[in-house]
Amino acid sequence: MNRVPHHPILGDEPPAKEVQIFVDGRPVAAREGEMIAAALIANGIFKFRYTPHAHKPRGVYCAIGRCTDCVMTVDGVPNIRTCITQVRDGMRVDTQHGMGAWQKGDGHDPN
Repeated sequence: MNRVPHHPILGDEPPAKEVQIFVDGRPVAAREGEMIAAALIANGIFKFRYTPHAHKPRGVYCAIGRCTDCVMTVDGVPNIRTCITQVRDGMRVDTQHGMGAWQKGDGHDPN
């Protein structure tokens, strides 16, 4: 994992419990309480979704939850802003293609 352990202004990175999330089915290490986007970037993952029409990759843009560039499908729910959503041990995070779709069998399927 690539992180900044000491920042000249913010100081040392505080200790945190390590948890595991699954990104496109792959186990990825994360720090409890951090945002999904931060965990992905720390693990070298920068493409979070692909646009509906041109199929262009997108990642973090504003990092404050105002835009939708960082949305992904999280635990079967599409369009989750990863820059403002905390990781949870065992969560499933999937690259979103287009507008995303509810995944069947996740308990959230409207049909």
